Amino acid sequence: MSGKAKKTTAFIIATVAPVFNKHGYIGTSMSDLTDATGLTKGALYGNFENKEALALAAFEYNSKLLLKAIDEELNIEGNTLDKIFNLLKFYQRYDIFTLNMGGCPIVNVGIDAQNNNRLLAAAAKETIKEIEGKIALVLENGVNGQEIYLPVTPLQFAKQMFTMIQGAITMSSITKDRKYLYNTVAYLEVLIKKEIKK
Repeated sequence: MSGKAKKTTAFIIATVAPVFNKHGYIGTSMSDLTDATGLTKGALYGNFENKEALALAAFEYNSKLLLKAIDEELNIEGNTLDKIFNLLKFYQRYDIFTLNMGGCPIVNVGIDAQNNNRLLAAAAKETIKEIEGKIALVLENGVNGQEIYLPVTPLQFAKQMFTMIQGAITMSSITKDRKYLYNTVAYLEVLIKKEIKK
């Protein structure tokens, strides 16, 4: 693939990622994609085999942005609780972070794709597992370093924590009320201090 072709492909993915994220796989029409990119249908399909391939590339693009941001929050200097609280602060402003993406890609794509696209649904599930794994690793290091106490395994705690966060994101998205997210994160901070801080 030439340098120009790579640039065109990258442009297409970055441009259509929020479109797919907002409207869903079925809800995104070819005219939505051509309007967003300013390219013809032929130009789009010259770079991607079909709509599904383009939708997968769009989700992967958003997923990578999210995973990179989570890595940055968890890889700060400090102890386990510093890292976890840093991640929670990120999620307190998550609606702002995902604004240009068209909302949370996990919630939007994960729910939308359940009944209409097996590959997209699997990709969303994989991203969830990856995020839970990142949180669990920080917690495991904290347990091993005797910084924190966990009443359950690190992965189980990470799953519960992430479930609460994603539930709050979903409620905030549906109601357009960011208090769901803000208050859930504040509650998690109190819970973590009480439950796992040594």
